[in-house]
Amino acid sequence: MSEKITLLYVDDEPVNLMLFEINFKNTYNVLKAVSGIEGLQILNEHPEISVVISDMKMPGMNGIEFIRKAHADYPQIVFFILTGYDITREIADALNERLIHKYFSKPFNIREIEKAIAEALSV
Repeated sequence: MSEKITLLYVDDEPVNLMLFEINFKNTYNVLKAVSGIEGLQILNEHPEISVVISDMKMPGMNGIEFIRKAHADYPQIVFFILTGYDITREIADALNERLIHKYFSKPFNIREIEKAIAEALSV
């Protein structure tokens, strides 16, 4: 059996972190962060991370701001945004710049996320 992909999920809502981990822990090695700042710290400590999914709306630093900082240091990682809102200009720009691979809507669709990760990593 191949080694599990290590994925970092960033969301300021503890219930969302818990639900994400419950849904994906059998498929991925899930690491969690409650903020962009914590997400950056975890990226520094875990070079095995190959996928990052971040919530968009978070206090202090939104998901795109976090991903911009993370991408500067870790361009090899595949980044995704998860949002409870419609696509914004900021998300559209991040897609066009290829900063993020795709964005997902909340409530998330497990199969959609798994498929997008598989596609992104098979490139």
